[in-house]
Amino acid sequence: MSLPRIVITAGEPAGIGPDVIVKALQSDITARIAVVGDADLLKRRANMLGIACDIQKLDIPSEVSAHVPNRIQVLHTPCLDDVVPGTLNIANARYVITTLERSASLAQDGVFDAIVTAPVQKSIINDSGIPFSGHTEFFADFFRCEDVVMLLTNQKFKVALATTHLPLRDVPNAISKDGLCKQFRIIHRSFCELYGVEKPRIAMLGLNPHAGEGGHLGKEELDTLIPARDVALSEDIDVSLPLPADTAFVSEAGKCADVILAMYHDQGLPVLKTAGFGHSVNVTLGLPIIRTSVDHGTALELAASGKASEGSLLAAINEAIVCAHHQA
Repeated sequence: MSLPRIVITAGEPAGIGPDVIVKALQSDITARIAVVGDADLLKRRANMLGIACDIQKLDIPSEVSAHVPNRIQVLHTPCLDDVVPGTLNIANARYVITTLERSASLAQDGVFDAIVTAPVQKSIINDSGIPFSGHTEFFADFFRCEDVVMLLTNQKFKVALATTHLPLRDVPNAISKDGLCKQFRIIHRSFCELYGVEKPRIAMLGLNPHAGEGGHLGKEELDTLIPARDVALSEDIDVSLPLPADTAFVSEAGKCADVILAMYHDQGLPVLKTAGFGHSVNVTLGLPIIRTSVDHGTALELAASGKASEGSLLAAINEAIVCAHHQA
């Protein structure tokens, strides 16, 4: 296929997004890559980091050419106010949203094959009066997708989430038979399309300790999870019985699975991040486009210090390239 076309959103301007973009794009990457963000900010941050690179402003997105190390092609989107590394500025919240909207529109129009997102600061966006739950929810709303699934992946594990950013007390009520069935279908279809897996194997974690212990430690496995699995099996989707979360990642079923479906955010992600923090990738399944992201936040205290690692961004770019090749 021709070179994958990747667009990167620059993230929170006061955070490490600009840092990791400048550092990552010093590498040799086989793709056409453009950044949606403030070109002048990227140049200033490169100077602060002592990195010599050629920042090129592009007027026409289709002019993006093959990536060359030390050259950054930018679809210039100016910040709305001054940027001080490490200091949030509410006036730039609208800029962050604009970079997401512009990238999503370009991907929707087929100009780019995938979007890779640098981290944003949800709190400052909400403080500005713009409701914002996160990248996953933003892209689901933009593309009018009723259901999407968050997947975290690294070289050791792939973990999908049945629920994402919810208080723990709200999790059981957010899990339903119909909801799980939709997630099984999204995961199954996405692994076929994005990773070329002919019949994905999904290992499902139980919600309760010991997967409910036959109903003695909770009824959700019997009332919701197993009935949803029965529907999946009837649709030729391979889903395990609920596995005890404390042993699933070292069990034969977990090791043989293509993906592990955790019932809530902090059930599956501590294991995955322990195995590969800084080199893991967030993938949104169920969108009409490919979207990947870093596994870390804005790390305001590290902005412009040179200490931020570009490993996760490079992994996110490479994951987008892999998915783009499979979709071609």
